[in-house]
Amino acid sequence: MKALDPSPIAAAFRDAVRREISDEKLSINIVGILASDDPASATYADYTRAGCEDVGISFDLRKTSPESVRNMLESANADSDVHGIFVYYPIWGDSRDAELRDLISPHKDVEGLCPHWISKLYANERFDDEARKFKAILPCTPLAILKLLEETEAYIPYGLPFGGQQITIFNRSEVVGRPLAYMLSNDGARVYSFDIDGGFVVDVNDPGHERVPVTREEALRQSDIVITGVPSKVFDKIKADELKSGAVCLNFSSIQNFEPDAKESAGLYIPRVGPMTVAMCMRNALQLYRNYHHEA
Repeated sequence: MKALDPSPIAAAFRDAVRREISDEKLSINIVGILASDDPASATYADYTRAGCEDVGISFDLRKTSPESVRNMLESANADSDVHGIFVYYPIWGDSRDAELRDLISPHKDVEGLCPHWISKLYANERFDDEARKFKAILPCTPLAILKLLEETEAYIPYGLPFGGQQITIFNRSEVVGRPLAYMLSNDGARVYSFDIDGGFVVDVNDPGHERVPVTREEALRQSDIVITGVPSKVFDKIKADELKSGAVCLNFSSIQNFEPDAKESAGLYIPRVGPMTVAMCMRNALQLYRNYHHEA
């Protein structure tokens, strides 16, 4: 099996952030809000703390009850000494989590998931100002996946970064799968997006793209890259005989979505993206500080 460890690539991005913060003596303060007993949330908070400490960002983890998150979030939004905010989900595990996400100030949204940044992503608006000085913030995990794929040289080196590539994504969540599909399509790929209800084509150059259905068999047979993020043990894992020869396979779920034979036959297998997600969070934190807080 030819596998890619994301840790060294993530370390290179963290090194770049650390150098900029150190060289310019920047003082960046991040607040994390944890209101859940979910072990994955606590682990992500620990990773965030370690990532911030590694690059020289101050991190303040604030633990509270679900009922108090809104007030704590509004307080962090209003505090000029706070330059970035994380909220660790799930809290309620329903639409109330999305409502909380929508409350985060775009100027402090390190994860890039509030409506302001998501709407810019779907419109392929890459800057937040008319002078094109402030780059738009992108969601951390989708951005981490793009950066890992770019490092593998698994894309055709002409036109846009993913021009000519066909890519299947098994995950259509508003946090990872759907933003990732649009990011890849914005960069030239033809994307097949799947959730529990089936698949359709994402092609931003085709106005009717979200109405074109595609089967799993059709998508996998054509795909140069296959990305999975299905956190369910009942998912029908992808097998070697479903894959295009030499396909790059990437799994970002806590549960492995590929059969062992698929991992072995893949042109390259990427088993996780966690370290890269944290690195992209640090990168976003620095970008937000430069855009909106540096001269304050």
